[in-house]
Amino acid sequence: MGFDAVNISAVIAAVGGLGVAAFGLVDAMKTLPGGGVSSLGYVYIERALQSFFKGQTRKAASGDVKRLFDTLHGNWINGTALADQKAIAKSLIKLRLNATTAEVFAHATGVDASILETTGQKMSHGTRLDAEESNVLGRFDLALTAILDDGYQHADQRYRNFTKLAAMVVSTILALLGGWSLTKGSATGYFWTPEMWLCVLAGLLATPLAPMTKDLASALSAGVKVAQVMRK
Repeated sequence: MGFDAVNISAVIAAVGGLGVAAFGLVDAMKTLPGGGVSSLGYVYIERALQSFFKGQTRKAASGDVKRLFDTLHGNWINGTALADQKAIAKSLIKLRLNATTAEVFAHATGVDASILETTGQKMSHGTRLDAEESNVLGRFDLALTAILDDGYQHADQRYRNFTKLAAMVVSTILALLGGWSLTKGSATGYFWTPEMWLCVLAGLLATPLAPMTKDLASALSAGVKVAQVMRK
C-alpha cells in the first residue's frame, strides 16, 4: 500500500498517542510512596540549602528546619511553578535570618558576618536599616537567589530528563507488546524480525513526537498534498 496523506497522519497520530500514553503511565508513578518520580531532582534543592542549615536533610532535620524542608518538598512534588517555588524558598530562608543564624548565612553567601548579624537583629525587631546594612542585605539576597536558582535548575533538569527517558522505555515496551499481540503470541514469527524493529523504532519516536503530534501530522499531510498536486 502506498503512503498518502491519510496514512501518514494516521501513523503519526498513533505514534504520538503511544507517547502520550507512556507519559501518562510515568506520571501515574507519582502515587508511589514519597511522591514517586515527582521527588526526582529534589536532592539538588536540598543540597543548595544545606550550606544554610549545616548539612541537614529533610529526613534528618527536626523542628523548624524540618518544616521548611517539608514545605519545599511538598511544593516540588506537587509541581508548583518553578518561579513560585524559588520565591517561597527565598522568603522562608530570609525569615530565619537573625542573630543566631547570621554567621552561617553570611558564610554561605560570602557577605560580612558581623553586619549581617546586626541586620538580622534589626529585622527581628522591625528596626530601620542603615545604608551599609541595606547594602549587605541586598548582596545577601542576590547570592541567595543565585544559590537557589542553581539548585532548582539542576533539579528541574534531572526530573525532566528522567521522565522523558522513563516514558521512552515505557513506550518502547508498549510498542513491542502491541506488535507481538498481532502475531497471536508467536515468538518465532515476531522477535528479531523487521516488524519487531519497526515497533522498537515507533516506541523510541513516540516520546519526542507526543508534544507535537498534531502540528507534525498537519504539516506532513499538507506536504504530501502539495507533492501530489505537483506530480499531476
